Amino acid sequence: MTRSGKIPICIIVENLAVPADRRVWQEANALAEAGYSVSIICPKGRGYDRSRETLNGIEIYRHSTLNSVGVIGHIFEYAWALTFEFLLALRVYARTRFRILQACNPPDSIFLIALFFKLFGVRFIFDHHDLVPELCRVRFARHTLLYRLVCLVERLTFRAADVTIATNESFREIAAGRGGVPSDRTFVVQTCPDLAKLRFTPQPGLKEGLTHLVAYVGIMEPQDGVDLLLDSIDHMVNRTARRDTLFALIGWGTELPRLQARAAQRGLEPWIRFTGPLYGDDLWAYLATADVAVAPDPFNELNDKLSMIKIFEYMAFGLPVVQYDRVEGRRSAGDAALYARNNDPVDFAGHMGQLLDSESLRQQIGARGRERTLAGMNWNSEKAKLLAAYETALSPEPVDEPLIVRAAKPEPGGKL
Repeated sequence: MTRSGKIPICIIVENLAVPADRRVWQEANALAEAGYSVSIICPKGRGYDRSRETLNGIEIYRHSTLNSVGVIGHIFEYAWALTFEFLLALRVYARTRFRILQACNPPDSIFLIALFFKLFGVRFIFDHHDLVPELCRVRFARHTLLYRLVCLVERLTFRAADVTIATNESFREIAAGRGGVPSDRTFVVQTCPDLAKLRFTPQPGLKEGLTHLVAYVGIMEPQDGVDLLLDSIDHMVNRTARRDTLFALIGWGTELPRLQARAAQRGLEPWIRFTGPLYGDDLWAYLATADVAVAPDPFNELNDKLSMIKIFEYMAFGLPVVQYDRVEGRRSAGDAALYARNNDPVDFAGHMGQLLDSESLRQQIGARGRERTLAGMNWNSEKAKLLAAYETALSPEPVDEPLIVRAAKPEPGGKL
């Protein structure tokens, strides 16, 4: 316990800086508001390069990163990050004696840090953000040895976890099937928007004099489908001569320079704005102004099981959505979206055009999304599940732990 009497916890995330990682930042604020003392360890990122910072009473510790290319590069990147995460975790533990360590993947290797701290009575929550085995198969299909390794690491992570937080029902099924996690130790917490923090004021100037605005929000990595979206925009502008729409592509990633070059080569620059990452009111302004929102994530064994944060945000703003037909995509949006034939950018373009040509259809579909948001797909509903997961992790009930932990674990409250 801290001097204030709050239960100290530590969250480790390697994939994104905080508060840029919207899921982690929402969770951290909800936990702080519920009376926990929260520390976060994360990488540095664009706009977030301070090694130590306190925001909303949350202590953030950031470490430097390596930019990786290929399998070997990713191994070095994760080893580098894991080293800094462990050293910073030691520092945080020395200050706070945190009682819960929450690890957010990818990668799944953070369980190694958790195993060390479990020796001192710390509980481990695995916040399952991404499916690393599926991601490995999509990105590095030929590397069967690597795939077997990440499958093993995933199993060990599930085995070490006292509680697992799943982002959707597909993840819950994987936690039970591949991980063997009991149902009462798995909690589905979706990354829905906090309606109290959104701003719904349109800014017509963002359309730059054009009639319509189409918005994309998200990461720009090879698996995110922004290249397919460019193909759709190219079809609309250069094949069907649609020149009344501005496409705002909001976000960043390793693919951004290549995407910008492709857009220039196809003469699409007058109709595309790569805004870079936007947060808070700057992001809300685009979503409040947009007529249509898109999620071009292609269908594959990874994306079929992922819930996209942007879908929930689009629906909160009453935006009609165009996406490819994925299992979790339909679970998220239901009848608040139009579904294109999988990985067919021409059909995707046709659905965008259908919505842009019909204001009544846009309003009808957008209203359905807003209704889904108000009915329960919002953070006020989801954070109760997060707090329940923490209460379960802290419960005195015995937890099935790895033999190495049970053999070496001292009494709770032991010192480092």
